[in-house]
Amino acid sequence: MTIKKLDFEEAAKNGVGKNSIFDPDLPAPEKKDEPPPIGYLRMFRYTTGSDKILIFVGSLAIIVMSAIQPLNNLLFGDLTQSIIEYVKMRAMSNDTVITDHASEKLLDGVRDYVFKMCAIGTLTIILGYISIEAFSYTAMKQIFRIRSLYTKKVLNQDISWYDQHQTGDFASKMSDDLSKLEDGMGDKIPLFVSMQVTFCASLILAFTKGWELTLVCLSSLPMSLICVGVMAILSTKLSKKESDAYGFAGAIAEEVLGTIRTVLAFGGESKEMERYDSNLIHAKKNNIFRNALVGIGFGLLWFVIYLSYALAFWYGVGLIIDEKDSPNPTYTAGNMITIFFSVMGASMSFGFASTFIEVFSKAKASGGKIFSVIDTTPIINASKNKGTRPSAMKGHIQFKNVKFQYPTREEVPVLNDLNFEITAGQTVALVGSSGCGKSTCIQMLQRFYDPISGEVIIDGHKLKDLDLAWYRQNIAVVGQEPVLFGTTIEENIRYGNMEASTEDIITATKKANAYNFINELPNGLNTIVGERGAQLSGGQKQRIAIARALVRNPALLLLDEATSALDNESESKVQEALDMASRERTTVIVAHRLSTIRNADKIIVISEGKVVEEGTHEYLMSLNGEYFKLVTNQVVDRDLDEFENEENKQHVFRKLKSKVSVISGDDNKFSDAADEEDKMGTVSFLQIVKMNRPEWLQITIACIGSVISGFAFPIFAILTGDLVGILSGTDDVVMRSETNRICIYFLAAGIIVGFSTMTNIYFFTFAGESLTLRLRSQLFKAMLRQEIGWYDRKENGVGALCAKLSGEAALVQGATGQRLGTIINSMATLSLSIGLAVYYSWRLGLVTMLFMPFMLLAIFMESRLMRRDETANLEAVKASMKVAIEAISNVRTVASLGAEDLFHEKFTRELTLQQKKNLRNSHIRSIVYGIARGITFFAFATAMFYGGYLIIDGTPYDDIIKVSNALIMGTVSIANALAFSPDLRKGINAANSALQLLNRVPNIVDAPDAHEKKWKEGTIEYSNVNFSYPTRPSVPVLKNLNLTIFDGKTVALVGSSGCGKSTIVQLIERFYDPNSGVISVDKENIMDMKMSSLRSHLGIVSQEPNLFDRTIGENIAYGDNSRDVSKEEIIEAAKKANIHNFVSSLPLGYDTRLGEKGTQLSGGQKQRVAIARALIRNPKVLLLDEATSALDTESEKVVQEALDKAKEGRTCITIAHRLTTIQDADLICVIDKGKLAELGTHQELMKGKGLYHQLYSLQGH
Repeated sequence: MTIKKLDFEEAAKNGVGKNSIFDPDLPAPEKKDEPPPIGYLRMFRYTTGSDKILIFVGSLAIIVMSAIQPLNNLLFGDLTQSIIEYVKMRAMSNDTVITDHASEKLLDGVRDYVFKMCAIGTLTIILGYISIEAFSYTAMKQIFRIRSLYTKKVLNQDISWYDQHQTGDFASKMSDDLSKLEDGMGDKIPLFVSMQVTFCASLILAFTKGWELTLVCLSSLPMSLICVGVMAILSTKLSKKESDAYGFAGAIAEEVLGTIRTVLAFGGESKEMERYDSNLIHAKKNNIFRNALVGIGFGLLWFVIYLSYALAFWYGVGLIIDEKDSPNPTYTAGNMITIFFSVMGASMSFGFASTFIEVFSKAKASGGKIFSVIDTTPIINASKNKGTRPSAMKGHIQFKNVKFQYPTREEVPVLNDLNFEITAGQTVALVGSSGCGKSTCIQMLQRFYDPISGEVIIDGHKLKDLDLAWYRQNIAVVGQEPVLFGTTIEENIRYGNMEASTEDIITATKKANAYNFINELPNGLNTIVGERGAQLSGGQKQRIAIARALVRNPALLLLDEATSALDNESESKVQEALDMASRERTTVIVAHRLSTIRNADKIIVISEGKVVEEGTHEYLMSLNGEYFKLVTNQVVDRDLDEFENEENKQHVFRKLKSKVSVISGDDNKFSDAADEEDKMGTVSFLQIVKMNRPEWLQITIACIGSVISGFAFPIFAILTGDLVGILSGTDDVVMRSETNRICIYFLAAGIIVGFSTMTNIYFFTFAGESLTLRLRSQLFKAMLRQEIGWYDRKENGVGALCAKLSGEAALVQGATGQRLGTIINSMATLSLSIGLAVYYSWRLGLVTMLFMPFMLLAIFMESRLMRRDETANLEAVKASMKVAIEAISNVRTVASLGAEDLFHEKFTRELTLQQKKNLRNSHIRSIVYGIARGITFFAFATAMFYGGYLIIDGTPYDDIIKVSNALIMGTVSIANALAFSPDLRKGINAANSALQLLNRVPNIVDAPDAHEKKWKEGTIEYSNVNFSYPTRPSVPVLKNLNLTIFDGKTVALVGSSGCGKSTIVQLIERFYDPNSGVISVDKENIMDMKMSSLRSHLGIVSQEPNLFDRTIGENIAYGDNSRDVSKEEIIEAAKKANIHNFVSSLPLGYDTRLGEKGTQLSGGQKQRVAIARALIRNPKVLLLDEATSALDTESEKVVQEALDKAKEGRTCITIAHRLTTIQDADLICVIDKGKLAELGTHQELMKGKGLYHQLYSLQGH
């Protein structure tokens, strides 16, 4: 039976990749309902008193500014009436006195118009600045609070909440969703309010001038409301689905990028890209469907509007003709122009306001997700500061009838009526097979979970009644897989106790045997350890974690395999330090290596969630029970007497030099290759358009549609001018005939505009979404293509890369897609308007065009300011997200340290730096906005002032009207383009950043003539290999290493932490390339082989197993991504790794999901799954980096036998600290400071009494 490819619909239903791989019909984990979109006003729930005042002032300013905009129509109508009267009077009289009087009257009307228009323009500049500044300022402050509060709430959720949520989804929410929320709260609001107020004010003016004609003009309103309403409902629903799909994709990206070494080692790049792309495709389909509906809606909207224009003109001319002989006519040419342009302005405002529906819909959908987290109250809350705070904690522990099962696996009992007691000051060890409940006890002592029934009691108090923050301050944990943060060694240790002095930290490092290697670093305690401590070896990380626990001086010390990652030399010293530290406090130890806990005051043996034995080592051994079996299984290679005899090893320590890994602490001074930014020139708009080249046909159609839509407005101005020209006539029949002709033209224009609008919205959306999908996909692919050294760079943390994927790709669409359509439409309108203005009256056109440079300068300045602010803001968000994602990804460590507030403060500091700059710079952009809006009134005033004189000089007045109307359309188009210019600049900045990555050539790639390698013998040879890590090139790790590993042989690499053992393995995987020297297989340089081919022959089991949030079966099958792996093969590999029985006992068996990072399994269970994963690919070379370090005594012997059997017929490179596991190796290589110090079999090296003999003696052999 082969593994089935997952259908996306099922994946979306159950969570990404959550299907059963063997039987898709098996029940998947229940998916929680997504929160509904919030009400719009709820987005402003975090406004302060000062914010409300600013919003009130900004609202008042935008209302006043928008309310006076329709006065332009009133003034223009009155001026038009004056012009018509002047033309009629001049036509009817040849008397010079009368014509001079009429000319003077006309000029008086023109001057009055100019004065009032300039006053409106001045108010528009002032009020526009106030409104935009007020809303931008308050939006930035509110988003700052929301971003900060959201992060704080996420960090303070209980662990069971994390078990049911994907931490990878938070990267998407913190960038994409918060960005959409900010869009819906910022300067889009005053723009929207402006359009709505203009809509209302225009209608009031129109009704005042003539209610009958106004109602006819408004005949399109009901249909318009229906179109807009339907679009809003559908847009909100589909936006939510789109956001969900992108959230799933973000979770995949974080998981993959966080385990990149595992993905590359097992050739999982293509599978992960396919999994990532499947979610993107679903998001694209939703968005295209949504915008297709929007396009249809807008097409119908504009058709109905033009239909109403035709009807209004036809009806209006009829009213004028009917009242022509009335002494006080209601409907004059001027009134009709005022009514018509007011209703037209109202309709356009209503239509353009609809473009913001999408923005607000997305904001509400994103707000629903953000606020649902903020409103979630954790069941176990460390931030409440509630509960009992005793004066001191002694550390007396009781488990009384404790029952427990994990929330995500309620059908599997873990603890079953567990009872035991630990007296204060005792050192107690919990032992038992993997999955028996040992680590669960540790987690319950940290109060990550509460019992289903029963009680955990501390010093006579129920644990759930104690103040949780206080309690966690009094405990310290050292886990099996040490978690360090991407900061200095000193700060990592200080997380254990923020009040610790430097002297306290130094003392803790000495106790943890970390002082010597830290002291060797150029920057000592100030050395940056890299993300997750990537710059340190496993042993070094573990010692820093121990120092972090010791500096806390806890009343209760929890040790979960605390020395598992230490080398022989360090382990004894650290164990001695831990033994000494344990005398002063209660210590609970979870251990597989029973030699480390034989001196415990009490040993508790747990099996199937119950205590089966407890007592001292001697007592339990005398029972010949479960503990005796565990011990005897662990001393296969030694006599029992040797196991119980404590040897004096101090003389060995004196003889053995301290071995340390010397790394550069100056992480700010990398080599040219590692430190240089991937620089390239600024991306142009044309380059972004070229990115859409595959959609050239759709873009071409959309551009034609946008151009036609743009041409329709200037043509509308011509038709309006012709209509006004008709009104000065005296022949009613001619007026009717000409009106009918013009109305037919309006209907034709409505059909053309409606169809072209629908076309450009759909096709531009299609092109934009295709680009977004392709860019996200290509960015993810480019990241997977980079060498490991690129990931080591501090700016390429998982959080920053996830932000790039979710944020930048979406922003690029702001420079393409529908925004591009708006720009083309506006430019077409502007171009034809200018052309027509020059054609009909070149003198007036040229005079009016003098204002264009000022308008373009305003647009340029706003774009430039936006570019500067957006670039800085993007960097600040990346920096803050890196902090947040690092903390959220390691939330168990953060919670146990009680460091939630510390990371939140660190996150807030990063945000605050840019927040202050943004608040200072926002007023400049607001001034530019006000000028850009107000300058149009000065342009109109100038046009009509000069136009008045031209009319008197004999220029046809309808030509002046055409020029004026054309310029109105042109300036409106500029305003529309201006509204979206920030989105354009954001897109250009994002594209610039994205193209830097897409164009980056990895330092490690296949050679042009690289080929598939067919291994013959598989002999591996390191010849004069020198190597230093790219981030610290001045520090050599391997020095002229010469080593030959013959085909079929087992070679063990031993030595102190940081000596270069793991580096040797990473070089054969080509995670890095040597600085000099050659690594060859069968005498052929591995750099001449394809990396995929090379890695396909290698199977690796690392010290810290990286498992994926998939089923157990999928995780095992991940070992061979080149084919479909059958269920039988998976089961066989699981049997070899001694995990089959455990998996079969689970209700869902191999379809059981492991949770993020395999959190649903114990350390030993995870390691065995990782071993099965390596075995399933039947590798030519097996790479074992402490492959059995996490196994319990019951499993270790069986797994070791399986590994010994798996070694047969293949080459095996083993890295080991526990030398008993490699005694039978064909060759043992002792690595010391990057060189091969000793070489031989176990017996040969013991006889030589050199470094190996000393290391072996340290383990009590």
